[in-house]
Amino acid sequence: MELPINAFKAALAAGRQQIGIWCSIPGSGHAEALAGCGFDWMVIDTEHTTIDHAMVMAMLQAAAPYPTHAAVRPGWNDPVEIKRLLDLGALTILVPYVQNGEEAARAVAAVRYPPHGIRGVAGSTRASRYGTIADYAARANGEICLLLRVETVAALAEIEAIAAVDGVDGIFIGPADLAASMGYPGQPGHPEVKAAVLAAVRRITAAGKPAGVLSLDQPLLRELVAAGTTFTAVDVDSGILLRGARALAAAWKA
Repeated sequence: MELPINAFKAALAAGRQQIGIWCSIPGSGHAEALAGCGFDWMVIDTEHTTIDHAMVMAMLQAAAPYPTHAAVRPGWNDPVEIKRLLDLGALTILVPYVQNGEEAARAVAAVRYPPHGIRGVAGSTRASRYGTIADYAARANGEICLLLRVETVAALAEIEAIAAVDGVDGIFIGPADLAASMGYPGQPGHPEVKAAVLAAVRRITAAGKPAGVLSLDQPLLRELVAAGTTFTAVDVDSGILLRGARALAAAWKA
């Protein structure tokens, strides 16, 4: 078997815009349906959902035949959890709540095999196609994409230090968490939050890294793309479902 190529990582390195969607609803059929919708990438979110590791693998398998790249967000910057997600076959990991260069370096170590990191070596996993990819442990590091979430006021001050860490492939701004950190919980659309997110995107790109974001604010997303985002998540599956269902109910009950 051949080592899977991470086309999403290559696209970020080349500066090609990647439009994505957040996947928060568990289910292989759901992941397969989303993967066929035409997005460049999707995030299987295990931080704020009931999606467990067995479900992650089923969802990765379901999405695999489609051109949409499936990334995975672990619950924390935890090398044990990250190791397991990589062994399940995730090629792109989006680590939440990275605060500084030291934490960024720990995330890099978690996704890399020794001698460049601490990822544990297992001989027969889905990642290595159950041992059929020749020299997998020696070659895998090059195709793993590591994205880090900056989502607090303290982390904003560390953007350049985080970007300077070798092995960081992109930095993602989380407007909802940032809003709470700035004293505006539940108000990601607050003018001060918007200004901070736009400024952060410009600093990330100035530091030479791809910038990413998730927002449901479509006009803001246009501004963020213009400011330089390269991987841009434009909605959440559960949000799309609930908005549509509520609008339908309201229309029929009016």
